[in-house]
Amino acid sequence: MNMESDVCIVGAGPGGALLGYLLAKKGISTIVLERHEGIDKEFRGEHLNQDGERILKKHGLYHKVEQAGLLFMDRIEYRYNGEVIKTVTPAHGEKHVGIHVPQKNLLSALISASESFTNYKLMMSTKVTELIFDKTGSVAGLKANKGDEEMTIHCKVVVGADGRFSSVRKLAEFPFTTIKHGYDLLWAKIPSPAGWEPVIKNALIDGQQLALFTQAGGFIQIGWNIEENSYPTLKKQSFAPFIERVIAAFPELTETLRTRIQSWNDFILLKVQSCQCPTWVMDGVVIMGDAAHTMSPTGAFGINCALMDADSLVDVISEALYKQDVSAAQLKQFELSRRDDVKRLQMQQFVKERTYQDNFVVSVLS
Repeated sequence: MNMESDVCIVGAGPGGALLGYLLAKKGISTIVLERHEGIDKEFRGEHLNQDGERILKKHGLYHKVEQAGLLFMDRIEYRYNGEVIKTVTPAHGEKHVGIHVPQKNLLSALISASESFTNYKLMMSTKVTELIFDKTGSVAGLKANKGDEEMTIHCKVVVGADGRFSSVRKLAEFPFTTIKHGYDLLWAKIPSPAGWEPVIKNALIDGQQLALFTQAGGFIQIGWNIEENSYPTLKKQSFAPFIERVIAAFPELTETLRTRIQSWNDFILLKVQSCQCPTWVMDGVVIMGDAAHTMSPTGAFGINCALMDADSLVDVISEALYKQDVSAAQLKQFELSRRDDVKRLQMQQFVKERTYQDNFVVSVLS
């Protein structure tokens, strides 16, 4: 199968999905490829901050996402010995300290809005296998597999919005530096008990962060930081002492935790890392979101950065197509508009991780 389009986006996560909508709205023919079968895959960075909320409202999409379902976070709590010792509430003029939006709800709203345009096409279960280069060395399309079917897509710009292990980044041979953060993360999900408020609760377990994130739909997401590469050893130890320490920190969850979290197998391991690329563009190709600047889970910046990338990139691509110039020099405007902010947020993540225990220092000393 041979296809043609102005732009081909690889990855239908929040950033890629928003970019697809914005391009199609401008009348630019757009194909979005997603390797997963559906949009309801397990996803853990689902909290919007004021930046993500602002972008959705700017483009008239917030109401659609709200209709699909979201949940405002009332406050952030820090606990010591089962007692709340610090609380963060919404800033003056703000209604929340974050918004939980299930990825399925966000993507369904973005994709539904996009499919109203005849110049938009979404292809699920489609995996990129190769980039196509023209005689000048510029990327001019890609090859992909959809099941047993091979396809060739010729386009003017390829966008890699395919996450921290980006195929586009690899195929285009973008250089990058992986940065370790000194910890890994265990995730689990439990039903929230009756009367549970929409809050983010934090505690220390063996000196490491344990956070509970209230989710829309009646769930709580547990995020537990563990020492980097310690999970194989940890799994060999008894699970009982850990869960007892969690119960001591959050006694109101005693019954739920004992029922729902019964072994190490109830957790999912996430290897925590960030990355920095010296450039996000080459002739005919650009990478965005985690493909260009992987974020750690701290502060839930990843999804919001991806939405801001899409908001900036749509104008850069539109101008490049208008000028018939998709060179790295032209596409570089995207990188110049976003790099400083991304660098600042990545540094902020390191500071938050390094100073997390300071939130508990008053109680420890007392």
